[in-house]
Amino acid sequence: MRGSAREPSPGRFQVSPRRPDGTRRVERVGPHIGPVRLTPTRVTLFIAIFGSALFLVYAVTVRDASQIPMLSSGAAVLGLAFSALALAGGIGTVRASRDGRPGRALALALGGGIATLAAAAAFAGAIVLAMVWRA
Repeated sequence: MRGSAREPSPGRFQVSPRRPDGTRRVERVGPHIGPVRLTPTRVTLFIAIFGSALFLVYAVTVRDASQIPMLSSGAAVLGLAFSALALAGGIGTVRASRDGRPGRALALALGGGIATLAAAAAFAGAIVLAMVWRA
């Protein structure tokens, strides 16, 4: 019964290399900040979310005719960044569930759901601000 709960598939559990003293060695690939690996997607999302949040803070301080369009465009970019984060959470959830990691799948699903709600709120704010600006 290959692939069942009793017998793991051969490619699923790999043995990491051993050191001369018999302990296992885990090799980390690529740059890391603590336990989190830096990928181009994570760096781009980080820049987009915090950049658009800083732009929104700046737009709140501006007191002229361009304040409403700046707030609307900042909220739209923030919505796009959170949408990408929600999509990444969904993809990560599927991958984690296929790998048999239910805890990670649950955490990614919750994070993706929260990112979806944040994206919806940002898009709603952008639409309301655009409607106020046109009126």
